Amino acid sequence: MATTPQITSPYPPPEGTPPSPSVVERKSAVRSNIVFFFAMILLFVLGYKLLKELEILYVAALFAVVLMPMVIWITERSIRSYKPSRPVAIILLLLSAVVFLGLFFTIAVPPVLTDLRNFLADLPARIPGAVAHLKKLPLADKIGVDQIAAKAEAVAGATGSYIFSALPNWLSHVFDLLTALFLCIYFMLEGEHAYNFFLSIVPLNSRRRLDVTLKKAELKMSKWLFGQGLLMLILGVTSTIVFGVLHVRYFILLGVLMGLLNIIPIAGGVVTILLAAGVAALDSWTKMAGVFIFYAIYANIENAFLTPRIMKSSVDLMGLTVLVALLLGTALAGIVGALVAVPTAALIAVLLEEYAVQRP
Repeated sequence: MATTPQITSPYPPPEGTPPSPSVVERKSAVRSNIVFFFAMILLFVLGYKLLKELEILYVAALFAVVLMPMVIWITERSIRSYKPSRPVAIILLLLSAVVFLGLFFTIAVPPVLTDLRNFLADLPARIPGAVAHLKKLPLADKIGVDQIAAKAEAVAGATGSYIFSALPNWLSHVFDLLTALFLCIYFMLEGEHAYNFFLSIVPLNSRRRLDVTLKKAELKMSKWLFGQGLLMLILGVTSTIVFGVLHVRYFILLGVLMGLLNIIPIAGGVVTILLAAGVAALDSWTKMAGVFIFYAIYANIENAFLTPRIMKSSVDLMGLTVLVALLLGTALAGIVGALVAVPTAALIAVLLEEYAVQRP
């Protein structure tokens, strides 16, 4: 059966004729695209203006995710048929952290502060003797020992004023830390409601898949925290014992720092071992050599034995991925960025594996 060809009139429709549905749909799509474009610009401008606040929110939410398994584990423990609620579990977790920090600041920090105060008090008196020794060097005149000594005295005199001038900046960092802590607590208390609201925005046909993917990422990040915490504990205990045997000054403080900063892969260990070696060098070069030998042995044991068996496939990230994540995280947010770089890389890896990787 032959179809009759449609004839399009070259003349415009009479005035008052309603537009065709296709024209209305095109105009609506154009308006939607324009509104979406300006909404995205407004969103990016707000994100740039609120960059610091968004960083605090992200860090708080990330740590809430990785700490939630510990909170759930506490709620599942029973003491004479009593199981603590989630708020009680969070309070117990915070109390344990407060007790640890209290012991740390009570035992490890006071000797350091005492020696530092004595050193700053004796520094102006020690400078002339050090200058006299330096002037005996062959190239002392060309180096400019007197100018260096004058600058050292000026620095020693200005140390106290610098501390007071830098105090507001440090207080702002403390305020940011407390804000992140309170947000982390609220995320642990009410995180499910925020998570369910986020999922409600996603279309129904994609919601189930995204939920499963995010739960998989949460499990991987939680396993990373457990494995990393165990590695931190082993390094902290062994370094404290070894530094104590070597009679290194502040061995408790240095051992705790070795364990805590091990949460920052590679960079944390390098910084703390250089600090420990520098403190050991104040007493003797033999102690400094002992510190380096210990860390060289431990690093090989950790890389060859501890990490493969403790981490196993919890994070399953290539070494290059970890290095790139640390580089980008440090460049974007400094120490905080380096701290959250690896769990963020684990989250991105799970999302890419689910939505971007093309399998045959």
